[in-house]
Amino acid sequence: MTAPPSAAELLALSETDITVRLTSKQLSSVLSQAPFVHVEGTFNVRDLGKLPASAGHATATTIRPDFVFRSGMLTHLTDQGKAKLANNLGVRRVFDFRSQSEHTKTPDPKLSDSVTMVWQETAEATPHISLEPFAKGFGEAGFAAMYLDVLKAYRPTIKLLLEHVRDRPQEPFLFHCTAGRDRTGVIAGLLHTLAGAPADTVALDYVLSRVGTEPVRDELEAFARKHASVPVREPDDSPEGVAAAVAATPPGFMNVINLRIICWDAFLKALEEQYGGYEGYVQKELGFTVSDVSKIRKNLTKAP
Repeated sequence: MTAPPSAAELLALSETDITVRLTSKQLSSVLSQAPFVHVEGTFNVRDLGKLPASAGHATATTIRPDFVFRSGMLTHLTDQGKAKLANNLGVRRVFDFRSQSEHTKTPDPKLSDSVTMVWQETAEATPHISLEPFAKGFGEAGFAAMYLDVLKAYRPTIKLLLEHVRDRPQEPFLFHCTAGRDRTGVIAGLLHTLAGAPADTVALDYVLSRVGTEPVRDELEAFARKHASVPVREPDDSPEGVAAAVAATPPGFMNVINLRIICWDAFLKALEEQYGGYEGYVQKELGFTVSDVSKIRKNLTKAP
């Protein structure tokens, strides 16, 4: 097996525009190695503690391996996939960051008697995607607003997840949404930041979903089109087909389905302005104390 790709190599691949399909050769060597984990029946599974270090950050504090996992939806897990999560990875709690309609329509399967499945009703209605804020630039304003909405709507589940980190550091856990991309990305960013990871490590984990979701790109694009009220199209990867599809797509939609660090940075700026960053959000919005945050940071980075 070849050596796992470096942070720079992963970043370069992740910055491929969504209109360009990644090849099987590009994907095979990446999805089969850390930080990705192959779990049959789902996708975009990663160990947050196994991201490669960026240049200049080889000794930086990061999340410990084999404790925190993220993924796409678990609805179609096979028996082998369930066993991989519960037995091989030792997951003891799964946090579902999906809306009530998503959770009801495609509930998570039971993994085993040793795994607790956690889903809470959102604190407020999850908004329908409006393309207008995404139409300018790369959609920075749209992403900033959408991700702040995630932190507001999913407060109950976020609080339970952080309580798990604080109180059960010996129990590995997994969290997911539908694509394992946006809502899951916001929660991953929270955990990385509380652990003290460098900003470029946090950003890399965010854009890596561009690679992790590639095997199910058509299904996820159809899901995004439905929630943005954009007509579904038949895939056509010829240059002419791609150009025609982009031209026929309403302004802003291509930004919605892309992932760019500039949009992540816009969210972090808005987060800083509203709450004083992730740590301010955890204290002001969720009620955790300075002592709680310190314990959460310790449990994320050091094995009990």
